[in-house]
Amino acid sequence: MFKKDTKKDSAKIPFTSYQKIVIFLLAITQFTVILDFMVMSPLGDMLMKSLTLQPKQFGFAVSAYAFSAGISGLLTAGFADRFDRKKLFVFFYVGFVIGTVFCGLSTSYPLLIASRIITGLFGGVIGSIAMAIITDIFDIHHRGRVMGFIQMGFGASQILGLPISLYIANLWGWQSPFLMVAALAAIVAIVVIFKLQPITKHLAIQQDKSAFKHLLHTVYKKNYRIAFMATAILSIGGFMMMPFGTAFAINNLKIKQEELTLLYFVSGISSLFIMPMVGKISDKIDKFKIFIFASVWMMVIVVLYTNLSVTPLWIVMIFNVCMMMGIMSRMIPASALATAVPDMQDRGAFMSINSSLQQISGGIAAIFAGMIVIQKDKYSPLQNYNLLGFVIVGISFIGIFLIYRVSQVVKAKMNEKVL
Repeated sequence: MFKKDTKKDSAKIPFTSYQKIVIFLLAITQFTVILDFMVMSPLGDMLMKSLTLQPKQFGFAVSAYAFSAGISGLLTAGFADRFDRKKLFVFFYVGFVIGTVFCGLSTSYPLLIASRIITGLFGGVIGSIAMAIITDIFDIHHRGRVMGFIQMGFGASQILGLPISLYIANLWGWQSPFLMVAALAAIVAIVVIFKLQPITKHLAIQQDKSAFKHLLHTVYKKNYRIAFMATAILSIGGFMMMPFGTAFAINNLKIKQEELTLLYFVSGISSLFIMPMVGKISDKIDKFKIFIFASVWMMVIVVLYTNLSVTPLWIVMIFNVCMMMGIMSRMIPASALATAVPDMQDRGAFMSINSSLQQISGGIAAIFAGMIVIQKDKYSPLQNYNLLGFVIVGISFIGIFLIYRVSQVVKAKMNEKVL
């Protein structure tokens, strides 16, 4: 029989009302989790000065969340396909709320580290469970659009979350944004409990009786390992600049603290337009081609940006929008491709391991960046920040090769199913 190309027809099928509810709930939960993680970056300069931290110490504070999230994901990977995904999602999201409250109550560096570890243990698993839910409910031809909407949480966190967080941090201290996030997340958790339906289809085809065996079987599969490696490499390159972004903007580019709100707002607005557009395009055009173009674009912008000195705000805004365009345009197709790799019975474990590697790799990147970047005192410019840009370029080339291999795995899998 001839293969039937159903990609265009499938992509045109509209979402059901319940699917729209699921997209909204996952997007709003991602908004709170991303905001909790990302708020460390704009608060970086304030934290380093308030607690008298060196770049290495701040890098470790960022990594504390990432490493605990990674360890949590690995520990729960074997169990991820043995429970109703809704129950797992609610359990870890409530734990995330509690951890974020502890962050808001921290008054010293050791307490902040401990709180970030607790938050990471719960918050780091939420993304992987959400990805498994997406894969269970939406087919591959819709996932580009779904990823575009879900990733809007990233843009919304910059438009609403980060500017508001910076504003209240200037009024009431760096702890206040965490309490704001915790309050919002608590409301969202209640809505999820009542609106999200149980997701249990994967339980009927689960073959591994032991959680440990299920974890080993997932890691053993070669195609899965290719995707895991791609995720790790992309995360290392993506996280390197983030921890010291505001410190570089303030101390090197001479952007004022109060101007950061406008900077993040403009970047966030642009992402709200970019992400849905990229999501739709990635459902119509080869995802790997989009990834290549976005990666090359990002590499050029990163090298130019990290070599800037004192720069007017409007030029910094343009660079941030262009950089956001490259980051988002490679993140969406890469994520959509990754969701197509695992079989249904392995999705929870696969997503947990994948998320763990993403978090751990991000933590390694933050520590590595902290070792490269030098600052003589808390008011002096950052040194060696441009080296991060060149390192990211090298890592990005490796990422292109690995995502190519992932795309080949997905194509082979689709050819087996569509005959």
